[in-house]
Amino acid sequence: MKRLTFILVFFIPVQFVFAGGLLTNTNQSAQFIRMMSRNASTEIDAVYFNPAGLIKMEDGWHFAVYSQTIFQDKPVDSKFPLLNDGYYKGEVKVPVFPTAFAVYKMDNWAFSLGFGPNAGGGSATYDTGLPSFEIPITKVVPGLAGLTQINPEMDVSGYSADLSFDGSSVYWGIQLGATYKVNDMLSVYGGLRYLPSRNTYQGTIENIQLKVGDQYYAAPSWLSGASETISGYAAQATAAANMPQTLNPLIVDYGAGDYTLEQLQVNGYIDATQRAGIEGGLQMIGLSQPQIDAMNLTMIHGAYTQASPEFQQKAAQLSSVSQTLAGTANRLGDKEVDTEQTGAGFTPMIGVNISPIENLNIALKYEMKTALELTNNTTVDDMGLFPDKAKSRNDIPAILGAGVGYNAGLVEAQLSYNLYFNKGVNWGLNVRDIAADHDEVRPREIDKNGMEIALGLQFNVSEKFAFSLGGMYGDMGIAENYQSDFSYSNPSVTGGAGIAWKINDALTFDAGFSNTYYQDQTVSFTDPDIGPYKETLGKTTMNFAIGLSYSIF
Repeated sequence: MKRLTFILVFFIPVQFVFAGGLLTNTNQSAQFIRMMSRNASTEIDAVYFNPAGLIKMEDGWHFAVYSQTIFQDKPVDSKFPLLNDGYYKGEVKVPVFPTAFAVYKMDNWAFSLGFGPNAGGGSATYDTGLPSFEIPITKVVPGLAGLTQINPEMDVSGYSADLSFDGSSVYWGIQLGATYKVNDMLSVYGGLRYLPSRNTYQGTIENIQLKVGDQYYAAPSWLSGASETISGYAAQATAAANMPQTLNPLIVDYGAGDYTLEQLQVNGYIDATQRAGIEGGLQMIGLSQPQIDAMNLTMIHGAYTQASPEFQQKAAQLSSVSQTLAGTANRLGDKEVDTEQTGAGFTPMIGVNISPIENLNIALKYEMKTALELTNNTTVDDMGLFPDKAKSRNDIPAILGAGVGYNAGLVEAQLSYNLYFNKGVNWGLNVRDIAADHDEVRPREIDKNGMEIALGLQFNVSEKFAFSLGGMYGDMGIAENYQSDFSYSNPSVTGGAGIAWKINDALTFDAGFSNTYYQDQTVSFTDPDIGPYKETLGKTTMNFAIGLSYSIF
């Protein structure tokens, strides 16, 4: 029987990103949701999108608070042939995604404060797990196929398991900065963002069962029982291998070589149990009961002597199978993980805003790479994946943002471009390769740096009311070996629309809705035992946002 392997890769840091790069959320205001393009903003949300443009605001205090409600579905359709059902769906729900900004502007200076989930900010639920969780379990069934050669009643034909996983992730961004007006055309910005970060993972693998015949049995107990049974077979084979030495005294010391087994029992040389053991071994050689009944002890001794090497080999094989089944039984018991990862990093930022003519803004912002180290605080780790106090890196790529905005009075337009330096970050190893027990696990790679391009339009219907719409296209430039069911990135198109209502000179209400359409990605995987197969990775996101801006002049 093929040696069974069972490696469960269950909880690898999951990524929750709703608009932006592989780790970064750029959906930081209701204005963004309703326009999708804010890199040249000169309003309160410029604290995040164009901090050098804050100098365009009026002198005084300015505040804004926003909340977004986000729903994301992450379907995975796996064609791995051993799965019971290859369709899985993760659900990400974010009831409250809060962002807040504050600005104090006076003459040539503007000082700003920003707060919001710069990465993560959601929780994901996978009620039926994912292929990476289940594939190792599926391999138990074909790995047990050889048991029918030992005992036809040990026909394992299927499996079932209860898999569940909940994960949450949030990297809070607390941003401080200062903007300085060099002249009427040029302003500059320098700032720093502090990111306290927290990931939590809770999940279980429970009630793994094996289908034997028409019944399902708890895998650990059935495998333990099968191990004991086969251990008994191994003991029988060992006894058969040693049978020539056992029978020697009957022939040499008692001269019973011409006796049949029946005669040996009648004359008291052996009892019924010993006779049954001798006959069982002969049947394992392939002799029929009539042939056994006709053989004398000398013939039986010769048959055992000839078959002894085969019995020795069979005993060793059965012992190995028994030990493997016992080990597999231990690995198929219920598993639980409950861990928290925490850490913090700093992101230095600089920005420039240029206004060559009235109503035209050209903006640049550069966020440097964030070095982020997370430390495990583990309560339960039955699979040894999150050693308590162990550290891991989860760096956030550098970002270059550029924007052009023009206000023509009735219509305002903004064009935005973001470049994510994803090639400058180590993204770790491919989860699927680990789950499939590959000898060589591929690193997750990036083909090219990620990008987003967006266009937003705002139509000023009156002095107090405006509506807007916008669209964005994004592609993070990932290589195929980056993708796994647990963490993947698809090219996307997002449409947004919404309103702005200036309630009075100091108070403005914004509301927006966006829907992101991700291009399904069909990825090829190669399993070392099964061979090549495909998996389709999908995603959809809906976002509802509201916000209030208030100024004290």
